[in-house]
Amino acid sequence: MKLKACIAASLMSTTSVLAHHSDAGLDMQSFTTFEGTVTEFSWRNPHVYIGVEALSEDGGAGEWAIQTSAVNTSARMGWSADSLVPGDRVRAKVHPAINGTPYGLLESIEKADGSQLGSTFYSTSGEPRLAAADSDARATSLEGKWLADGEKLVDYPGGFDGFFRAEMTLNDKGRAAQAAYDELSLENPESTCVGRPTPGMILSTVIYPIEISFQPDAETITLRSEFFDDLRTVYMDGRPHPDSTVRVAGGHSIGRWEDDVLVVDTRNFNDHRSPYQIGVPSGGQKHMVERFQLINDGAGAVIEFTLEDPEFLGAPLYHSREMIYAPHMQMSAFNCDETSTSRFVPR
Repeated sequence: MKLKACIAASLMSTTSVLAHHSDAGLDMQSFTTFEGTVTEFSWRNPHVYIGVEALSEDGGAGEWAIQTSAVNTSARMGWSADSLVPGDRVRAKVHPAINGTPYGLLESIEKADGSQLGSTFYSTSGEPRLAAADSDARATSLEGKWLADGEKLVDYPGGFDGFFRAEMTLNDKGRAAQAAYDELSLENPESTCVGRPTPGMILSTVIYPIEISFQPDAETITLRSEFFDDLRTVYMDGRPHPDSTVRVAGGHSIGRWEDDVLVVDTRNFNDHRSPYQIGVPSGGQKHMVERFQLINDGAGAVIEFTLEDPEFLGAPLYHSREMIYAPHMQMSAFNCDETSTSRFVPR
């Protein structure tokens, strides 16, 4: 399959992953449609926001805040900072907030001239718009940019958080912490631009590429994701993990080669209130083992991981996914904006 078609399938297969704070608090089973005037077009991460003064809609007029996807994803789909300007007349279709506030997740938006911007995945013709060109390129090593093959992924309702709700086995402490969590509050780490450590980088490859770079001396490998500018260094020089009292946000990663398989072992994570987006914490007992291997003569790769955390999980979590070699994709800085990232929190 051509790269362009593969990337389109990846982006289209799990559209609900766009909501970085998940779809909690939003009625994903219904829509509200209204006409109005654009008052704001905020081109910032982690979400582009559209402000619309509604003239008529199901629940009465008012000013709506409409959440869309990230700048990086929006730009790949053909949007720009000038796609909308204050004063534009539009007709918007959104998934509304359950609590009745004028807040919604964009499904589509139509301008006065009849052009439709869609939910950032589609051009006005309804076809995916992508920045990457068709390519039959093959990787000779794991070094390069990779994107998940969306055609081969299970589509979990709720996207990122849906995956963990379906696949993660919690113990009593994990269930209690999840039950006490208020996702729509400043308790949510992402309301202050705190991202998700691995395996967040891997799960986000549905829409954000991962870049693997070998350093010239081969003593370190870096793993980079656009999502919240996640960057990890994997030490390949045989060193052990530091003492368990030394803990860092993304964990401490050491690697080794098992024939042609790169094995990355990560421990020493900082405490994190919700690294899986479902209110289950992680702490010093969290342990990740990731395996990376080329397949299909370098056209693809397999990434798999096993996640253990006996403090909060009742059993290890295993996941595997096929990746597409995507050398033409451009990696952009995420530059999370703290004002934008907290807009989902009710005031």
